[in-house]
Amino acid sequence: MDAIFASGPVQVVSAIIMATALLQVLALLFSTWRSAVYARDQQELALKLLQRRVEAETLQREIEREKGTSSWSGLRKFRIDRKVAEGGGIASFYLVPHDGKEIPQFEPGQYLTFSLRVPEREKPLVRCYSLSDSPLQKSSYRVSIKRADPPRQNPDAPAGLSSTFFHNSLNQGDIVDVKAPSGNFFLDMSKHTPVVLIGGGIGLTPMLSMLNALCDSGSQRETWLFYGVRNGEEHIVSEHLARMEAENEHVHLQVCYSNPREGADVRGTDYDHGERVSVELFKKVLPSNNYEYYICGPGPMMESMTNGLREWGVPDSDVHFEAFGPASVKKTAPSEKKAAVAGAPELEVTFSKSGKTLKWDGTSESILELAEDNGIDMDSGCRAGSCGTCITAVKDGEVDYIEEPGALPEDSSCLTCIATPKMNLTLDA
Repeated sequence: MDAIFASGPVQVVSAIIMATALLQVLALLFSTWRSAVYARDQQELALKLLQRRVEAETLQREIEREKGTSSWSGLRKFRIDRKVAEGGGIASFYLVPHDGKEIPQFEPGQYLTFSLRVPEREKPLVRCYSLSDSPLQKSSYRVSIKRADPPRQNPDAPAGLSSTFFHNSLNQGDIVDVKAPSGNFFLDMSKHTPVVLIGGGIGLTPMLSMLNALCDSGSQRETWLFYGVRNGEEHIVSEHLARMEAENEHVHLQVCYSNPREGADVRGTDYDHGERVSVELFKKVLPSNNYEYYICGPGPMMESMTNGLREWGVPDSDVHFEAFGPASVKKTAPSEKKAAVAGAPELEVTFSKSGKTLKWDGTSESILELAEDNGIDMDSGCRAGSCGTCITAVKDGEVDYIEEPGALPEDSSCLTCIATPKMNLTLDA
């Protein structure tokens, strides 16, 4: 009897040992299964990422190929297929080739150069406008143009000549002369780095092109769009932007009203922030400063942005901006710019037709700016060295370029919008 009872504890201990061993085996199996599931998930994620990269690179190669095979030189006639009022004094013009042939792809952020035959003007008026839709929309080009009315503080000033012509004189069915898409300000679609797109007012147009391209391509790049206007009267394509954010989890929209209308603009519904777009706002909203930044807007805004981002520790190489007309800014630290001006040799630039000889001391950004500051009228367009409108004959001397021209002009001529004198200079202007 004692032997029988003695066997009980042994059996219990054996059962405990077996149960412990079984639990260890189960734990090992579960751990192995969990590791396998994790490894499988990581492998699937890596494969999806690789697939997206391959698709993006394939898309970029396709864009480059189509650009090379269907581009054109000089002017090409386009018909206005649609004219759509967007609100805020902005209208979108959808352009299709008059000859019915294909149109080349472009880089999101580039612009079209127009040669406009404005009544009572001897020479064509040349102006550049950003493309405002995805390059994957192959049936037409779209430009969105704001009517440049006289400023509120000077109502007697003339309205913008080209924008008024587009809004008041051009309609569906009309023909315009256009140069091929160009410009060095664009989003590299082959990259996968996170981006911040910043549009002030009508500066939203190239950002729309970039945003639409990212969404249409299936890219999963983390994308923030900061859009700044005064109030809801100037807020355009609001439904489209909201839909882009809702349909793409990687897109984050931040709308800023600097002067919201009381009782009309509702925070949280119409806009997100009752302030101007600023680097201080980025510091509150963005997880870090580790992004590529694309900026287009009024000159003071872009100047503030580029300086503020530099102070925040963002490398200049990660900051890109549109540089049309008076909105031009330079990525030069204030101290560097002052030193360059202080050490610049004093040269003379003679404008032979105007009968003026001006001192060049480095305070002007370009020969064109020097001329305009001193009442000399010179033709210009893109102010980025691409459209060729400002080409001027050089009668004596040589120039340097502050950036690479889109195409070098003929011998003994220069692009005054991006040129500076290398020595005493005489121009046929």
